[in-house]
Amino acid sequence: MFDTALQTERDLALDFWGTQCPDVRALSFAIVDERGRRRSGWTARFDRCAQSVDQRLKVPAWMQEFERLGGELSLCEVGIDELERSARTHDLVIVASGKGEIGSLFELDRARSPFSSPQRALALAYVRGTRPQEPCSGISFSLIPGVGEYFVFPALTTNGPCEIMVFEGLLGGPMDCWSEQDTPDQHLEKCQKLLSRFVPEESARCREAVLTDANAVLTGRLIPHVRRPIATLPSGAAVLGMGDALVLNDPVTGQGSNNAAKCAEVYLESILARRGGRLDTQWMAQTFERYWRGYAQWVVQWTNSFLGRPGPHVLRLLAAAAEVPELAATIANGFDDPRTFYPWWFDADEAERFLGSQTGRASGQRFDRRDLRRALGQFATGITVVTTLTPDGRRVGMTANSFSSLSLEPPLVMWSVSRTAPSFADFTSASHFAVNILAADQHHLSRQFSTPQPDKFEAVGWRPGVGGSPVLEGSIACFECRSARQYDGGDHVIVVGEVERYCRREGEPLVFHSGSYRIATRHPHLPD
Repeated sequence: MFDTALQTERDLALDFWGTQCPDVRALSFAIVDERGRRRSGWTARFDRCAQSVDQRLKVPAWMQEFERLGGELSLCEVGIDELERSARTHDLVIVASGKGEIGSLFELDRARSPFSSPQRALALAYVRGTRPQEPCSGISFSLIPGVGEYFVFPALTTNGPCEIMVFEGLLGGPMDCWSEQDTPDQHLEKCQKLLSRFVPEESARCREAVLTDANAVLTGRLIPHVRRPIATLPSGAAVLGMGDALVLNDPVTGQGSNNAAKCAEVYLESILARRGGRLDTQWMAQTFERYWRGYAQWVVQWTNSFLGRPGPHVLRLLAAAAEVPELAATIANGFDDPRTFYPWWFDADEAERFLGSQTGRASGQRFDRRDLRRALGQFATGITVVTTLTPDGRRVGMTANSFSSLSLEPPLVMWSVSRTAPSFADFTSASHFAVNILAADQHHLSRQFSTPQPDKFEAVGWRPGVGGSPVLEGSIACFECRSARQYDGGDHVIVVGEVERYCRREGEPLVFHSGSYRIATRHPHLPD
């Protein structure tokens, strides 16, 4: 799990293993040919460490904590009858299993599910006795075009630290070979033979590896898919799916547990916001769409791109990262938030533009750009969504934390827009714009308006403001402005607006600090 998903556990005091689990500090990436010859490679550190904790540790501990806090835990076989009983006695029933009778209740969403068969033969092994990774502990990922992928990373299992080997073989290829292995030891022997053939550097490091326990191997294949979020029981009662029950990704990008944590976070917030209201099918559909539009759809598209043959522009980006450290860091840290891969991962022209910008920065900058951004991130800011209406009637919006008040007389505010932003021309040519100050419970809007998508305003409540600029429902303040003047700001343009109308309401603001969303609270050492 990468840092942002781990933070959901920390925020709920469910991170019981942070000090015991080995840190995953970096991503080492290599392109290897079918003869095991390394064609290119690089290593980039994560901005914040990832960690991997065995589910056999996590789930029992969380079950005990649930009961300690007063929850009622029942262990039983669950089928349609049990779901019916639960629906009669509870306000909401959530199904987190994607298998068996209850998993099949959820209809396949064919428009969001491009695959009708498995794309990889999967195998993993939990091992110890390997030599330490160099230059630091992390994910070592090898892409073998025409064969598959192999990656390995440190983890914490039931009997201590270990490493997890993962093989992703193209069907019918040399890594699609696991049906012949009858015992765990035979499985490990096959792992070592594959490493010797395709990833000899890893083979040498893992030569003395042994399995951590008798259940330390797993094989299988799955069909990546997305299911519709609501299932109707024979009685007419509705139940809501979540996690893998709805969005099942191939493990090639390591996003499964991250997706589950993000889904649980969205569901929890939506439940708490609905306190006193009905958790009906409309609420269920809206809750899932918040998760899908704000996060899951981008992860699915990015993960699915790995399962086809990588486009030439993707291979060029991956190879160029060996020469451009900032590009390598961007790719590595994208695993924490795959939305950052848009649009350059998916479009050859955008990839060339992005690569050119990264190369130019690397050759001319005085500071490490990522480190400078982290330093600037120490200044806590509010978060806004700036909106406008184009002359042809398009609604445009983007997330910005560069907003600031400038003058009371005349009433002026300012913000800045990147010259590379897709909506740059729309905002710099607009006669009016609105600055919506987001409330603490609107971070889903921050994500939605910061990610490329056909209609950022889908399922968003708004009204037309001055000049037609959308004013978002639920924001704690909004400043409707006439665009007064603009100034050069390096790679940004500073936009100054004169406030023509404003509104405000009481509420807690959404805060951004050090790369994460925060909640503002009163200082405990100061009087009210």
